[in-house]
Amino acid sequence: MAQAGVDAYFGVRSENARFLTGFILEDGEDRVAGNSGRFLVSGDEVVVLADTRYRLQAAAQAPGARIEAVTYDLAALWPDLMKSVGAKKVAVEAGFVSRQLWQQLAAAAPDVELVEAGGWVEAQRAIKEPAEIERIKSACAVADRALASIIRYIRPGRTERELALALEWEIRTGGAEALAFGVACLVGPNAALPHGSPGAAEVRVGQVILFDFGAMVDGYRSDMTRTFFVGSPSGRDLAVHGTVAAAQSATIERLRQALRGSQPIPSGKEADGAARAVIEAAGHGEHFGHGTGHGIGLATHESPSLSRAASEDPLPSPTVFSVEPGIYLDGETGVRIEDLVLFDTSRSDVEILTCFPRDVVVVGV
Repeated sequence: MAQAGVDAYFGVRSENARFLTGFILEDGEDRVAGNSGRFLVSGDEVVVLADTRYRLQAAAQAPGARIEAVTYDLAALWPDLMKSVGAKKVAVEAGFVSRQLWQQLAAAAPDVELVEAGGWVEAQRAIKEPAEIERIKSACAVADRALASIIRYIRPGRTERELALALEWEIRTGGAEALAFGVACLVGPNAALPHGSPGAAEVRVGQVILFDFGAMVDGYRSDMTRTFFVGSPSGRDLAVHGTVAAAQSATIERLRQALRGSQPIPSGKEADGAARAVIEAAGHGEHFGHGTGHGIGLATHESPSLSRAASEDPLPSPTVFSVEPGIYLDGETGVRIEDLVLFDTSRSDVEILTCFPRDVVVVGV
């Protein structure tokens, strides 16, 4: 704020509100909360907006903040809110505010200048504190146990929906407060859909089965993907799995080299390139379209990014992100292996937080 010469910061992202104030809106609740959960940070105080539905909750979760009553008409409150914190220049999370709201706020207090703020809080969230790392580790442990618990349930004839429901049950009853995101269970050709949803397709011998899922513990999330083989794997699927595993190992080894001092700290683009080079060398470059990884914490996808479009700045530290290369053959099969890793320049090695085996696993027999 000081560097940008602004008097206050106006935020609307629920993850940022939780990070800075403690006020919690559950996944999807921001769509019905109106202006509740939006917040203002000045040099002297933090203000959390809350209507009558959230007033008591805000007071309990954000005890250090001033709770300001709000309706669905934020513009009507805006001039007095600006005066109360003495703001003449306000940074706004422009990427998450509609053009209509921006214009309404500008018109409501024409003497207050609005400036765009992009990624200020997100950059802070990318660097994880020890308590945040412990929560992510706990979420990973819940996910590991849940997947191990349903392996015995995987049989030919089971549907994707049945297995997804079984995995969700294990996550919710195994220590998670919620899912990190909807469980993906995809069999055979459906595994070629990187973000497909479980349906009525049945498990069949000779096919792969891909699980992508995560748990949430105290607001922090895990994310993992495993691709199993139903019965003896085909030579093609086994080769694809080996290539994906080698690609993941290449990125993790590049990270380890940096921590050992033999290589500089890579950027997200360089970390992505290490995995991509292995997949391209195997002739599957066009079958790997998404990024190699993403940061994770209060949101499933946050900074830093490991992708072709990622920043060329060195990765932050300490931070947690996924390493998840994949190969997808349209209408045939798909393989992805995803683990969360802790990248911390104060350590001599990368810590892999996902503990479920990454080896070839045969199920359903």
